[in-house]
Amino acid sequence: MGCDRNCGLITGAVIGAVLAVFGGILMPVGDMLIQKTIKKEVVLEEGTTAFKNWVKTGTEIYRQFWIFDVQNPQEVMMNSSNIQVKQRGPYTYRVRFLAKENITQDPKDNTVSFLQPNGAIFEPSLSVGTEADNFTVLNLAVAAAAHIYPNPFVQVVLNSLINKSKSSMFQVRTLRELLWGYTDPFLSLVPYPVTTTVGMFYPYNNTADGVYKVFNGKDSISKVAIIDTYKGKRNLSYWESYCDMINGTDAASFPPFVEKSQVLQFFSSDICRSIYAVFESDVNLKGIPVYRFVLPSKAFASPGQNPDNHCFCTEKIISKNCTSYGVLDISKCKEGKPVYISLPHFLYASPDVSETTDGLNPNEEEHRTYLDIEPITGFTLQFAKRLQVNILVKPSNKIQVLKSLKRNYIVPILWLNETGTIGDEKAKMFRSQVTGKVNLLGLIEMILLSVGVVMFVAFMISYCACRSQTIK
Repeated sequence: MGCDRNCGLITGAVIGAVLAVFGGILMPVGDMLIQKTIKKEVVLEEGTTAFKNWVKTGTEIYRQFWIFDVQNPQEVMMNSSNIQVKQRGPYTYRVRFLAKENITQDPKDNTVSFLQPNGAIFEPSLSVGTEADNFTVLNLAVAAAAHIYPNPFVQVVLNSLINKSKSSMFQVRTLRELLWGYTDPFLSLVPYPVTTTVGMFYPYNNTADGVYKVFNGKDSISKVAIIDTYKGKRNLSYWESYCDMINGTDAASFPPFVEKSQVLQFFSSDICRSIYAVFESDVNLKGIPVYRFVLPSKAFASPGQNPDNHCFCTEKIISKNCTSYGVLDISKCKEGKPVYISLPHFLYASPDVSETTDGLNPNEEEHRTYLDIEPITGFTLQFAKRLQVNILVKPSNKIQVLKSLKRNYIVPILWLNETGTIGDEKAKMFRSQVTGKVNLLGLIEMILLSVGVVMFVAFMISYCACRSQTIK
């Protein structure tokens, strides 16, 4: 009788030990199986889950615009007053709905090249008005001409054409004209060949960004989606030193198994540079655990605060000998036009940048950029890309409409918020195929390990107690 009982207790302890060992073995084996599956499915080649979503995103992406409507154009022109602006928006467009074109795999270096077509469709139901709404904004052609042609004699000629066309420092334009282009009356009078159409994003529709050439991940999954070349080059020719390098991915995805300690690098043709994001917090997105990475203020700091930024400082006078921060001179990238990029409302910028503008209210929650990344696959499941387009205006003795200005202005024109969030159907599929399976495997591992350990300990204690009673 005692033997039967002791044998039963030993058997229970052995079963517990086996369960615990099996649970322990399942951890590395399960992780290995998950890694093998993920590595197979994130490769950018025909037939994989990643390729299907990469060719044409199933997520609806919107670009919202807020226009800075100038309230006091005459006071600025006559008295060099601060510019008073009032933001109006959002005006919303659906973008990035077109599939990638000219997709070409190159097995020699395991890359895939493509063009990203551009298109924008106005969404009235998500907008505060129509594309015909009017705004008082800076005259883009007048501001750019004075900057591009600093020669006094040339400016005298330009001044006569500006006066003849009845152009001024400010103008009234519709949303459609401001964004997508209009025929400028001043440029139409310029005798030598020049583009007469002006617009903040002209040309956009029926154009394409690229050619991009990215690694497909077949030889090394740690390189998947990382850009090899952009427009045939590994450098941009806009910046000095390492600032000119094209780093990381296009931010739509990153190599899998993302760690919180990583610095995620990506390239954006909108701002003509590579930039980076750092981990901020864990977020639950439609039942999917994701890591939120944000663009840190350090990325926009002056070289004095962040020495890595020294090669992004190009305009010494405007930047007060590189001590100002928060705006990026991308004129080299925009054919010499005095375009400056910042975060909306000059978030993270030094106070002097916005001292000529009234009506701005920087807000970190509304105006920063973030990426929500599913760490196992490296897919970006939600994002908000926010940036502001500004134009530099300098005083000019030879151009009448700029003659009364006593200082430089970095004039905010508009800011945009490009957003995308994984749809409910795709989130459901993602939960069942990725996070659901990982969670289930983890649960099974923990149950086996926990039950096994508890059984082993309990049966061994019982066995020892019985043995001691028997000996007595």
